[in-house]
Amino acid sequence: MRMINTKLSINGNDVDGCGDSLTSRNPADSSLVFDGRSADGDQIQQAFAAAHEAQAGWEQTKLADRADILSEFVARLRLDATAIAEQVETEIGKFSSEANAEIEFASEHLLQTIAQIQKTMANVPSESTGHGSIHFRAIGVVLVIGAYCDPIRLPLEQIIPAILAGNSVVFKPSELTPAVGRRIVDSLLAAGLPAGVINLIQGDATVARAAIDDTRLNGLFVTGSRATGQAIHRQLGGRPEVLLAMRLGGNNPVLIASPESPQQVAAEIAESAFRTAGQRCLAPRRLIVIDDAAGRQFVDAFVQTIAELKTGLPKEPTTPQMGPLVSSRHANLLQQAEANFFAYGGEALVESSVAEGCGALVRPGLTDMTDCYDPVDEEWFGPLLQLYWVSDFQQGIERAAATDYGLAASLFGGDPTMFDTFAKQVPTGIATWNRTPSEIDSCQAWAGLKQSGNHRPTGAGIFGYCMSPIARD
Repeated sequence: MRMINTKLSINGNDVDGCGDSLTSRNPADSSLVFDGRSADGDQIQQAFAAAHEAQAGWEQTKLADRADILSEFVARLRLDATAIAEQVETEIGKFSSEANAEIEFASEHLLQTIAQIQKTMANVPSESTGHGSIHFRAIGVVLVIGAYCDPIRLPLEQIIPAILAGNSVVFKPSELTPAVGRRIVDSLLAAGLPAGVINLIQGDATVARAAIDDTRLNGLFVTGSRATGQAIHRQLGGRPEVLLAMRLGGNNPVLIASPESPQQVAAEIAESAFRTAGQRCLAPRRLIVIDDAAGRQFVDAFVQTIAELKTGLPKEPTTPQMGPLVSSRHANLLQQAEANFFAYGGEALVESSVAEGCGALVRPGLTDMTDCYDPVDEEWFGPLLQLYWVSDFQQGIERAAATDYGLAASLFGGDPTMFDTFAKQVPTGIATWNRTPSEIDSCQAWAGLKQSGNHRPTGAGIFGYCMSPIARD
């Protein structure tokens, strides 16, 4: 693996951070991966000044030329996929095979996005008058705050549309994935992106708060937890000129309604729940099961699947099916959450456990919360699931909807009419039938509802808030 660049990138120049120490460690063995420094207040201001200075000229660059540079970036991303996947595996413990799949998914989605934005930004004649037209302009300087769970795909799904639309970007990756964030910026610059159009600042929430306070900020795109979104929303109070787009977490329900093949459904849901050790916003969190023969078979099969699941570290010869969490601290938080389940009256069907020798490696847990006196409505980012028994389909819908989140919900079993009822009565950005949300087509547009976002679409709809429509007549 190549030497890791630990510097910031401001106006196309590598700059040593002058803020607090910033490190990342391999969760498999705690070895040091990244050893650098965060941006300080002056460097944050310099990054925004560079982005502000570069934005107007970049927007005046022909759309086709902007698209060519970003298409070159996607080509480089694919060419370097193996090395980048190894970096992801080292920094957060995600298997390189999963990281490669993330990169390929992102590459295909980005090419589709580039084509869609080019089509959309063509001046559109007004249908109402026949002689007016709709033009588009960039919103200005955009701050993108990344998440660690999909450190390639998630930030790029916001960075690329923003840049293609003529905006400049200040990028702050998760403090858990600074090395991966640096590789993204290096590849963008190598593809020919002009200095100042992309700038990299590193650091934790303190750096993010300082960046949000910059008066040159025009747009803020963030992926993170509900708590992160709430804090940012409060900080931006009174600044309506800043466009805010949030993709937050989910306490995602799966309603099991007498499926024809309970064992197969159990295997499919387990694969989705435990991929990347459950560190995905679309992962199932709550299993809501109609109490009938098929439901009992499903739960028995799911418990058996957990028992047989091979956990282990990347590169182990046993080919594990689930790897570690991003850190031992996150594993401890998950253990505390499970203890709270029990304190509220939950019954362990499968109790999670931490592996000896690696504090970040956790076996999955499943807790029956049916008789819990205070249902826990929180997204626990890991392989920790809750089970609720219900008597019929309508009670299952009510239980599925009983959350402040609204990211994803799935129905297994039933018929088209039941799915239509489910999709209408459970407020959610993604509703799937006999498939998990992770299989959703990247061309589709969807948005997190309630406290899972602020109604800004992702997927194919993301270009809608990267630019402002201007009517000319």
